[in-house]
Amino acid sequence: MDKKLLKTILALIMPITIQNFMLSLVSVSDAFMLGLLDQNSLSAVSFAGQIQFVLSLFISGIAFGLGIMMAQYYGKGDKKALEKIIPVSLRINLIFSFFFTIAALFIPDKLMAIFTNEAVLIEMGKDYVRAVALSYLFCGISQIYLIALKNTGRQKTSSLISSLAVIFNIVFDAILIFGLFGFPKLGIVGAAVATVMARLLELILCFIETSKKDSIKVRWSLLFKSAGQLEKDFWFYAWPVLLASLVWGIAFSMYSVIMGRLGTDVAAAYSIVSIMKQLFTCAGKGLGNGIAIYVGGLLGRSMFDEAREDAKNLTIMSIILGVITSLAMIISIPFVLRVISISEASKFYLKYMVIICAINTAGMTVNMAVLDGVFGAGGDSRFDMYGNIGAMWCFSVPLGFISAFILKWPVLIVYCLVCLDEFVKMPAVYRRYHKYIWLRNITRDEY
Repeated sequence: MDKKLLKTILALIMPITIQNFMLSLVSVSDAFMLGLLDQNSLSAVSFAGQIQFVLSLFISGIAFGLGIMMAQYYGKGDKKALEKIIPVSLRINLIFSFFFTIAALFIPDKLMAIFTNEAVLIEMGKDYVRAVALSYLFCGISQIYLIALKNTGRQKTSSLISSLAVIFNIVFDAILIFGLFGFPKLGIVGAAVATVMARLLELILCFIETSKKDSIKVRWSLLFKSAGQLEKDFWFYAWPVLLASLVWGIAFSMYSVIMGRLGTDVAAAYSIVSIMKQLFTCAGKGLGNGIAIYVGGLLGRSMFDEAREDAKNLTIMSIILGVITSLAMIISIPFVLRVISISEASKFYLKYMVIICAINTAGMTVNMAVLDGVFGAGGDSRFDMYGNIGAMWCFSVPLGFISAFILKWPVLIVYCLVCLDEFVKMPAVYRRYHKYIWLRNITRDEY
């Protein structure tokens, strides 16, 4: 790989990877601290976190659609277009996050019941959901600010803001969960309160950063005004991304529904594996985002030959990264088993589920680089939705339900089936890549 390309892409992906890693550390710290309380506290918060996860599908879908256009218009140097597009995505995220906040405040028990039928987990989790509700609204706003910074050459700033919020979150997790320094001991509700405080801090820092003279502006005055042709273009690229995100994420939540109904020991193991997956996919997500920004910038300047060659090299890089990530995840098993407080049955499931998940993560890393990175850079956003429908809803989800509740196969076989989705869609992804539909400039001179 060309050294200049490697240096450029590393400068892009390192801040994004650190940002993703720091966000994942919140889940890790919650799991560790709540695991010190009891296994049910850990499981309850994990399943409650699925509500935030579903909201994040809406938020990230809109943010990624915004990122597709921002990468190319920023590469083109059109700041006016950027500041007209951002309020469109902010408006939609506000609507989504508002409805989730209201639901979390008034029907938290019904939201919990979607993901688990264990009465004790629903009872514990509903208090967490109600307490964390305001963070949904703050998150919907701050993510647009962060994606705007990330796609306009301010990756380090975006990473720093998220990292500061995460550190604040972890510190106050400990203080409020265990009642340190004279604060009340709130248990799992303390984890929720810490999350709300951290999201508020993140939003305040975003406001401060974007108020600076040289920063991209988020113009609230344009929130309910049409952006004309740019808005039509935004929806053309954002709808498929949003649907792809929902198709993938709701299917992933169905995996939680399946595993969450196989007993508390399985639920605890699955909760920890899910957190580990968040942690170990940070680099892959960073690479996918970095590719979208870098290749999108080339396409916005109509540098098609360079985009084709660099995309090929970066895809090869994703294969290497996927293998490294998978091995690192497997190597971490003894350490995780020593530090986490769960039953022996849960530890047995955990050990083998991590191995299965590690293999899935290798495939996921490659697919993120191509689907989110290369295809996203060129606005080829529909294929991801079709791939997720085929691999997840026509394969892993139905097979998971059938094997778990009709055939009643062993837990590890069920988990293996739901982890095959990344490899099921990989051949179609490979064929799509070589059609080079993604190799295009989607910007306009007049709008």
